[in-house]
Amino acid sequence: MASKRMTVLYTGRVQGVGFRYTCKQVAMGFDLTGTVRNLSDGRVELIVEGDESELGEYRQAIREAGLEGFIRQEVDDWSAADGTFKGFQIVS
Repeated sequence: MASKRMTVLYTGRVQGVGFRYTCKQVAMGFDLTGTVRNLSDGRVELIVEGDESELGEYRQAIREAGLEGFIRQEVDDWSAADGTFKGFQIVS
């Protein structure tokens, strides 16, 4: 099965609440690579690559890790993975 890339833009109270650090911590339990960063407009951008089902499980695990109450909206985009990431990193 081909790897997928999932990009999610989170809106809500997602900056200043440990959102990026929680995403990184949760990612350690999955076989995926990617980045998470704050955007200047107050959103958080998550880009991850891996098996499609695992990406869906990871996305749900983020919510279940205590972040669901901070998320007002999630906008996702899916594409083919290109393998550019090494591990999972918080970027600025």
